[in-house]
Parts: sequence; C-alpha cells; structure tokens
Amino acid sequence: MSKKTRLGMLTPSSNTALEPITSAMVSGLPGVSAHFSRFTVTEISLSNQALGQFDLEKILAAARLLADARVDVIAWNGTSSGWLGFDRDQALCRQITEATGIPATTSVLALNEILEITGARRFGLATPYLADVQERIVANYQRSGFDCSAERHLGLQVNYSFAEVEADTIRRMVRELAAENVQAITTFCTNLHAAHLAEELEAETGIPLYDTISTVVWSSLRLAGVDTRDVKGWGRLFQEVH
Repeated sequence: MSKKTRLGMLTPSSNTALEPITSAMVSGLPGVSAHFSRFTVTEISLSNQALGQFDLEKILAAARLLADARVDVIAWNGTSSGWLGFDRDQALCRQITEATGIPATTSVLALNEILEITGARRFGLATPYLADVQERIVANYQRSGFDCSAERHLGLQVNYSFAEVEADTIRRMVRELAAENVQAITTFCTNLHAAHLAEELEAETGIPLYDTISTVVWSSLRLAGVDTRDVKGWGRLFQEVH
C-alpha cells in the first residue's frame, strides 16, 4: 500500500474558504488528504466575547477529534495569534502535541518562519479586519522585529463575510502594498479567497505573496515529510522556501 499522509486542520466554524482551498492545494499530491475539525468562531474583534472564542480548551477539544483520524499533523488554520500574541500559538502547539502526540503548527507561526527564512523584515499586510485588530497585529510584529506598517484592511468583523470579499478587492490591496517598498506581502486571514491569486500577483508585482492558508499547508507538509515543491500553481512559497 502507498503511504497515506493526512493533514488535520482546525477550522473556524463560520469559515467557508479554507476547506476547499486546502483540499485543492493538496489534490495533486499522491496519498495526501486534508481533514477538518471546527470550533466556534463567528466574529473577529477585540470584544471579550470575540476574544473568548479562542480559548485553548475549545481548540484542544477539536484537536482531539482530529487525532481520532490518526492525522500526521494538526494545524490551526487561523490567524488569531496575530492580535492575541504569537505566544498563544506556541502554547497551543505545545498543548496539542502533549494531548495527542501529534506535531502541530499554525498559519501565523508558519508565516513567521517563512519571513525569517527569506529575510523579509518589511512586509505588506492585507486583511479584512477592523482597524483596532489591524493595529494590534502591526504592533505584535513590530515587537518581533518586523515592519508591516504598510497595511490595508477592509473594516469587517463578521467572519462569514470575509469569504465574500471579491478577488478584485484583494488584487487592489496587494497592488497598493506592492507600491510601498515591501519585501513580501501576506493576505492574512484564512477565510479569504486569496491563495489562488498568488502566482498571478507575484508575476505582476515581482513580490512574493504569502497567504495564510498557504503558509499552514506549507508547514504541515514539511512536518509530515512531504516535499512542498510538489505543490504546483500556488505561488513561489512552495517552490522557493525550504
């Protein structure tokens, strides 16, 4: 029997983008499949109720369900540590592995690793989020030695609505950021239909585009021992960052 590689993805309950995109991204990889477990996330803001959605116990419960499928890696396919602090994702990964014995990663920790590997200290930040959420993300990166003061955001807070953002709106944000002397650009939200635009926009701007659905798939494949260069058509990340 050929080897099966199963990627486990922790998914916000109202997300409609990451499952089809992730599955499409790995569809050309023999024996690789993606599997999803949801927990409640409906709003992105700095209210107590919205912040409480990311309580570690709720996420760990979803991770334990993925472990029942004997996945090779468990990934938080979400960007909450952007505004909560990167230590939250680090703690989550530790606790997932302690609880399940399965290695873990996240969209944001993967992005941060990619930025370190490539030396991109100044990058453009494109999100659908509210201004105060965006400010928190910019500040967290600044504390870690990165500059993403070149930013665009759409002022949205209902998570479901992020997937309704038109491709041309994403293109516009990326093009505007590309004009601001950045070394890379990230579409920072796993409920945006943005990952498939990477090759087109990279060819147009000459700047790598790191979508946060793509970053967590990249990291998950690496943890599972799969060559990321076998992922074709989803941008320079998979071909160039090792």
